[in-house]
Amino acid sequence: MKAIIITEAGGPEVLKLQELPDIKINSGELRIAIKAAGVNRSDILTRENPDAYGSDAAAARIPGLEVAGEIIEVGEGVTTFKKGDRVCALVAGGGYATEICVDAGLCLPIPEGMSFVEAASLPEVLFTVWFNIFQQAEIQKGEGLLIHGGTSGIGIMGLQMAKALGMNTFTTVGSQTKLDYIEKHDLAKVINYKETDFETAFADDKIDVILDMVGGDYTQKNLNILAKKGRLQYINGMKSLTPQINLWTLMSKQLRLSGSLLKPQSIAVKSQIASELMEVIWPLLSQNKIKAVVDKTFKLEEAGKAHELMESSEHIGKIVLEVD
Repeated sequence: MKAIIITEAGGPEVLKLQELPDIKINSGELRIAIKAAGVNRSDILTRENPDAYGSDAAAARIPGLEVAGEIIEVGEGVTTFKKGDRVCALVAGGGYATEICVDAGLCLPIPEGMSFVEAASLPEVLFTVWFNIFQQAEIQKGEGLLIHGGTSGIGIMGLQMAKALGMNTFTTVGSQTKLDYIEKHDLAKVINYKETDFETAFADDKIDVILDMVGGDYTQKNLNILAKKGRLQYINGMKSLTPQINLWTLMSKQLRLSGSLLKPQSIAVKSQIASELMEVIWPLLSQNKIKAVVDKTFKLEEAGKAHELMESSEHIGKIVLEVD
């Protein structure tokens, strides 16, 4: 098999395509011939510090958290899929490759008519949004949801999911082009945070849940605009991981401040998410009420260029690697 290897900690140039020994399939797993792999900001963090994963450092040398492809081998005990099925899957690394073995519980069938590229853009964002907004923050129909970074992969998918399930949506973006995209597709009430202060813009709106990956001084602003018993959920802190907040805001409004990391969750937790996605979200995908949004594709060997685009934050939607 071939895979993109992080040859050393560094910039996009450290990603190199190499030949590797074939991997062994275990019971309960599926061997997938990868046709496409999604690119995520987490892959950049892995590339910059691959040794941060301790005993998992060897596995972390191949980035990639989501794949789509065709099953070429079924492990012992698997009855939910068969050889030849088209699937997408959430993985804990190893996605930038031509093959991967994945626990069957982390795989989902590709909706009819959807391409491998589109399907590869789904798992990480769907699992992340469902885990954080629907399971952790327990959002309910009719509540207001603010997602910062509305044209990111998570942003676009989260806003689509929330609208389709009856929530009121709000978002922030960093350019007029991105603002125009949100408005054109009627995804949310939107502001350009470089021109308008979101705390002021959304002060009169009822916002019950906020999904944030910025951190820093956004944290107190988020708390200020949340409705009583609101929930602030963190999945990153790109601006700062050590914000200062006023605890009185938290206490007086009975707010809930939480956060999560999806990657280290157990297979049991991720399998439960997959089961719920299959029940609630997959019908919406089949009905085109939720759509995959892919900004640009690159060949597997061009993974470095894909990372450069990700780091520029100029994309709208997902970046995907195509595998020959």
